Amino acid sequence: MPQIDAALASRFAATALGHVTREYPNHIMHVLTGPQDARTPRDMHPIFFGSFDWHSCVHGWWTLFTLYRLHPDMAEASAIRALADDLFTTETVAGEAAYLARPESRGFERPYGWAWLLMLAAELERHDTDEGRRWAETLRPLARVFAERFKAFLPLADYPVRVGTHYNTAFALRLTLDYAETHDVDLAAACRAAAVRWHAADRDCHAWEPSQDEFLSPALMEAVLMRRVLVAGEFRTWFDAFLPHLGDGQPATLLAPARVSDRTDGKIAHLDGLNLSRGWCWREIIAGLPGEDVHRRVGEEAATAHLDVALPHVTGDYMGEHWLASFALLALLTEITPSI
Repeated sequence: MPQIDAALASRFAATALGHVTREYPNHIMHVLTGPQDARTPRDMHPIFFGSFDWHSCVHGWWTLFTLYRLHPDMAEASAIRALADDLFTTETVAGEAAYLARPESRGFERPYGWAWLLMLAAELERHDTDEGRRWAETLRPLARVFAERFKAFLPLADYPVRVGTHYNTAFALRLTLDYAETHDVDLAAACRAAAVRWHAADRDCHAWEPSQDEFLSPALMEAVLMRRVLVAGEFRTWFDAFLPHLGDGQPATLLAPARVSDRTDGKIAHLDGLNLSRGWCWREIIAGLPGEDVHRRVGEEAATAHLDVALPHVTGDYMGEHWLASFALLALLTEITPSI
């Protein structure tokens, strides 16, 4: 398995620096109430205006700050620091919050962008440098906005969203827990309650996937979320019932990487993300299983197969490279030490 060494960190950081301030092309999700609402991406979003869309810019910054913490001496560190000092200010954070305060922005980026913003905040809270602490403090008001949105939304969400795209609720809660478990106990409790309410009784998953433009596995994301909210023994029991035929190699679709027929097509390029996120999911699931569990070998082989196929394509075409490094990092940062 590749490591996040200095060379890989530099490659991913250089790519992210090339897109977090690239304003165009831009896919905006914006409700207009009249001609006065026709605005440019940077006018609406003074920090997260690049990377083709708002959420990709958010997790592009998560990639940069994560690599900055892990490799503070890499060649790109000074550029990351200077750009962050320029963009992450009290005024720009207030500008991002002002956009969210529009009544028409109630559902803006729900839940994918919400979760990534909290993931970004959680990453900055890990930094122990002067600049890292300053960036973390600056971003906290925006993190609190999204935390409160989640706490208002989850009691209304009677059902999960199981698609393999941005609306997947299991993915959102899994990321949100990275922030909430340390910084918002009420949000953490709400996430756990929703996960149990939605998924505790799920059994014998047939995994009708992938779809043509998915970058998440609905089945594996659910398992990853339940691994996070259940204690080790409970998760093993749940997982055995959720995928009872895994020892026989079924569902086979979860074990085989998806084919990516055209990486210049933004939707088809999602399938590179699916392979990366499946690799991450299998590594997270393995970490929740004891050392003697027969499913560990199946999961390890699947994780390796998916990442071997996808990692060479993290960079190369803008339709993929404006976001894929984040998903590669999720997989490579995950330890697979047995739970017991």
